[in-house]
Parts: sequence; structure tokens; C-alpha cells
Amino acid sequence: MESASRHLEAQIRWRRLETVFWLCTLLPFVAAPAYLQLASQIAITALFALSLDLILGYAGIVSLGHAAYFGVGAYTAGLLAKHGWGEPLSGLLISGILAGLTGYATSHIIVRFRHLALIMLTLGLGLLLYEAANSASWLTGGADGLQGVRIRPLLEMFRFDLYGSTAYAYSLVVLFACFLISRRIIHSPFGLALRGIRENALRMPAIGAPSRAHLRKVYSIAAILAGVAGALLAQTTETVSLEVLSFGRSADVLVILILGGAGRLYGGLLGAILYMVARDQFSGMNPQYWYFWIGLLLVAVVMFLPNGILGGLAKFLQRST
Repeated sequence: MESASRHLEAQIRWRRLETVFWLCTLLPFVAAPAYLQLASQIAITALFALSLDLILGYAGIVSLGHAAYFGVGAYTAGLLAKHGWGEPLSGLLISGILAGLTGYATSHIIVRFRHLALIMLTLGLGLLLYEAANSASWLTGGADGLQGVRIRPLLEMFRFDLYGSTAYAYSLVVLFACFLISRRIIHSPFGLALRGIRENALRMPAIGAPSRAHLRKVYSIAAILAGVAGALLAQTTETVSLEVLSFGRSADVLVILILGGAGRLYGGLLGAILYMVARDQFSGMNPQYWYFWIGLLLVAVVMFLPNGILGGLAKFLQRST
């Protein structure tokens, strides 16, 4: 027991490389101010990937419908702003709570299944929500998207300008806050129990860790983070479309996590940077066929780094020592 607590204390300490990473996230303000809009999209995507990593990388819940909670957050923030509640911080909080409640409601079904059945179930739930939003065009705007979204200045001082400086600063602060919460969760006894459930869900209840209850909790937390990411997108772009609920968005975030490395916390962040920058560059080179290069990148990573970029780096460091 004492050795386990020492292990958790060692894990929770900040490393120099982590500090360097977060300091580097400030570089776009000085080194690439023209790309601040892209940087804000990367921060939002990184938060979305972080939410998926909690359930996939640490709890073993494979989801192909995680965009459902992202979309709930985006539409909540958009509808609040459209109907006069354009204050960003309170809108972000309400969006996260509503996405979390949706996640908690669906988690009672999700935790009963594993493997292939779970993949099909999450995909089905995501498609159901997408079609529900499409059919309720009187509320969501349907295929035309939600119109009339107006967000007030952040703290009534900082407007969301075309340059993206406020959007990136706002997204980065929210990402960092959510990262701190996630980091605390995975380096706690609850986080250790999640990893045990991922490895053997049947054995964990025998040592006092209720598998289904733990999975419901982490699934709800992941839904909150995904909803916050969706709300950030709606607030910083002042647009909401059906794409936020699409299968493509769920698939993209799964690809991002595979690229960076699932179950490593920073994998989703690194994968988001790599994927979004690659997409920006490849689509600039060839707008019609840029997915070919993304597919090639994914194949190369899976073949040579099956545990993602961070997994490959960890193996390399182990061999060198």
C-alpha cells in the first residue's frame, strides 16, 4: 500500500519536459500570429482527444460515437447564444453539464457491453443523435446550421476577433484546466482502478473496485470534457452545424489518438497538433485528395509505431537506457 502511494506521488510530480511543452504552446502568439485561428482549432481538438483518451486509453471503452457529446456541447452553447445568453464562461459550464448528463444517461447502456458490441453500440448512438438533430431543423437549423449565434466578449473585455488571439488564449486556458483535472484523475487510486478494469474487468470487483460504477463515472467525465470542447468550437467560431455530430468527427479524433498514443495523456495533445497541422498543409497542397496523405501517415505510424508516437518514443528511451 505504501509503495502504491509512493508510485502515485512520483507520477503526479511535474517533469521538466511537461513544463517545456506547455510553455511552447505560447509560441504561436509571438512566432506565428497569422496561425492563431488554426492554433485555437488545435487546442479544441486536443481537448476532444483528451476526453476520448480517458475512456479509451485508460478504461478500455472503444467509442465510434464520441462526437455525440461534442455536438451536445456545441449545440447547447450555440442555442444559448442565439437566444440571448452569449456569455462564454457560463455557456461553457452549462454545455459541459448537459453533455455530462447525456453521457451519464447513455453510460448505463455502454458499460454493459465490450469489444465489437460496444463499437457498434456507440456508433449507433452517435448516428441516432445526428439524425435527431437533422430532423429537428426548427431547433438546430438542420443541414443549414444554426444561425444567429452571437457571443459576448470574454469577461466583457476581450472580443473574439478575426485574428484568433482571444479564441486561442481562451481555448488554451480551458484546455490546460481540463488537462490538470484529467491528470489528477489518472494519477489517483480511481485512475489505477480504471487501468485495472481495462486489463481485466471481471477480476477488479473481487478486490473492491466496482467496474460498472467506475466506468459510468469516467464516461460521464469524458462526456463533460467533450461537451466543453464542442462549446469552445461554437463560441470561438460562432457557428454550429451538423458536422459537430458526424461520424467523421468521431473517426478523426480516434485517428488523432492512435497517432499520438492512447493511454498516455499527452498522446491526444500531440496527435491533435500533428493531425491538424498535417491536414492544413496537405489540404493546401491538394484540396481534393488530402485524405490520401493523412491515410498514408496513419498507415506509417501504425506499421512502425503501433503504440503511437509517444509509445514509440518510450520504447526508444527504454532501449537507450
